[in-house]
Amino acid sequence: MFEDSSLFLSNVMIAAKQVGILYILALIGVVADKAKIFTEKTAKKCTDLLFYIITPGVIINSFFTTEFSKESATNLLISVGCGFLIHFVGIAITLPFFRKGDLNENVIYKYGSIYGNVGYLTLPLTNAVLGSEGVFYCAGVVMAFNVMSFTHGIVLMDTESKKFEVKKLFLNPGVIGVVIGLPFYLFNIDLPEIITAPVAYIDSMQTPVAMLIFGTYLANSDLKSIFKKKKIFLTALIKLILLPAVMFVIYKLFGLTGTLICALMISSCAPSANNTVMFSAKYNKDTGLASQTVSVVSFLSIITMPLIIAFVSTFAG
Repeated sequence: MFEDSSLFLSNVMIAAKQVGILYILALIGVVADKAKIFTEKTAKKCTDLLFYIITPGVIINSFFTTEFSKESATNLLISVGCGFLIHFVGIAITLPFFRKGDLNENVIYKYGSIYGNVGYLTLPLTNAVLGSEGVFYCAGVVMAFNVMSFTHGIVLMDTESKKFEVKKLFLNPGVIGVVIGLPFYLFNIDLPEIITAPVAYIDSMQTPVAMLIFGTYLANSDLKSIFKKKKIFLTALIKLILLPAVMFVIYKLFGLTGTLICALMISSCAPSANNTVMFSAKYNKDTGLASQTVSVVSFLSIITMPLIIAFVSTFAG
């Protein structure tokens, strides 16, 4: 009993620390915006940098840094498959919700309910809780996230498009990153540092750049109106409780245990992705509402994520 309580408290501190780090970066973005050093207008221009350069770099680097083996390939397939499953289940869960009201607002709520912060938050959190093995499993979920967010996510957010463009399913940063990086992993190609180092540097830019941009949007949003938007809290309920609960049942039915199920559950219960804000900026949606949604869901995750991690570690570990 005492051991379980210690585990719970430890997970509370780990999750709170990681979310706190993200918020400090966002706070710097808020200060930079208020000081007119890095404004929302500039941040919107930087969104394309994040989309088309940094995001593919993150995916490519994940392939560069993973050594091929039969076991790692099997684990990668399992984690990638479960990563896609998380998003498919998320899409299915949101179908009955967000039907009434403004379409441009509803797509923000839907995106925030389906797509989690699997890169910026879960990777460092998983590393602290489970170590490198858990990080490898979560990396597979990140790959699935990038493919889904740059295919279904674009179709969801781009409400102004008059027709569906098939090329968006293939010619997007997520898929292009996988296409470039996968052969290097499969054939275990050892590249010189002069190539891998720049990609690694680009990879390291993702979290700070995304959070600084997020901070500028947060600085220009009306935080006082948050409690008037009940759908934000519905988004939190779906993303932080309903989706993880459904995924836990599915993982148990699949017979998953140990580090694998713990890593996948951390990914399943992550708060709304920062991409909710980035996509809102890219496709002319309300970045203030998107920032509010991500902020509220992320804040509430400080409570829900440790509870879920402790539960899974105790009963399924």
